Amino acid sequence: MATVGIVGGTGPAGRGVAVRLAAGGHDVVLGSREASRAAEVAGTLQGLGTGRVSGAGNDVAAAADVVVVATPWDSAVASARALRDALAGKVVISMVNALQREGRELVPLYPPRGSMAAQIAAALPDSRVVGAFHHLPAAEMGDLNSGLEADVVIFGDDAPALEIVSSLISDMPGLRPIIAGSMSLAAPIESFTAVCISINIRHKVHSYVRLAGMGEG
Repeated sequence: MATVGIVGGTGPAGRGVAVRLAAGGHDVVLGSREASRAAEVAGTLQGLGTGRVSGAGNDVAAAADVVVVATPWDSAVASARALRDALAGKVVISMVNALQREGRELVPLYPPRGSMAAQIAAALPDSRVVGAFHHLPAAEMGDLNSGLEADVVIFGDDAPALEIVSSLISDMPGLRPIIAGSMSLAAPIESFTAVCISINIRHKVHSYVRLAGMGEG
């Protein structure tokens, strides 16, 4: 099983991914700018599966086999760029959405390259950047008894990296990987997260994406 590092992994979204990865048998390193904070959060996520969750600085998380960028959108590029050498040659998963709240809705923001995944890929030219984990409710991800049965839309320009991420997600209970296509789909996939969250706010639910017609595989 791969070791997965989550840069900026102490927030709800990062914790949810960590829980599902550990339940799927993977060891996870939760990263943070403050290693003590990461260790504290990781201590609350033990005993959730055959995998182990530990906490460390972002630099230690970046040393894992596969690395997820889960920082807030406005610090994601700087965080990735600071770890460029450590992330060279690795599969890096961007789960970052650039969103801004307006009233009861979230609206998408469009960075210069059109998406956060493209921004991170530009900051990490020697890494194999794939986008995933965008439309998932954090609370349900963190609760293995929530009954979550969600599809995870995956995109990127490195076909073998897409397959690696798809296999990783297949190990995570309650999740089904769906490879959508190339990095050109990043903007609409990321921005749809605003729709998902706005629906959840308006209707006070924790809905998620499940694509009909894909079969049971």
